[in-house]
Amino acid sequence: MAGRKSISQMTLAQTVVMISIGSIIIQPIIEKSVIRTILASGIFILVLIIMEFIQLKFNILEKWITGKSKVIIKNGQIDVKTLRSLRFTVDQLEMRLRQQGISSISDVKTATLEPNGQIGYELADEAKPLTVRDFKKLMNMYDQQPSENTQNLFSEIGTKQDNPDHLK
Repeated sequence: MAGRKSISQMTLAQTVVMISIGSIIIQPIIEKSVIRTILASGIFILVLIIMEFIQLKFNILEKWITGKSKVIIKNGQIDVKTLRSLRFTVDQLEMRLRQQGISSISDVKTATLEPNGQIGYELADEAKPLTVRDFKKLMNMYDQQPSENTQNLFSEIGTKQDNPDHLK
């Protein structure tokens, strides 16, 4: 019902509903009341669907229910004030960046802490890997440059053989 999300990708509301449903499912074992369990589970699922629908329709409520991403790195500089307000340490940030293959904070142009706890980032231009598009641009620039010496090795050898004066 919640879609294809792992627990780490769920919002707080989704996590609460899922835990509540899990707790309710145990009730038939204790009380032997399957109908109440199905009814309560259905109510929680309905609440979850309504909350997700409301988040899709009203952006203001989405920010209130789910939250919004916070910028934690700007132009390679850590925003310590924002990190403190999120109760996130620099060591935790560095660990998460290393897990994503980033060895230096100065390589990050911007980074955000998303509502689901993941870190989104954009690398600085100097730290971005070479793409196929960039490689093709470089090759086109190389191909378009006029060569200073238009003769190749074979034309040079051919002219020396035709002219016996070069042996003198």
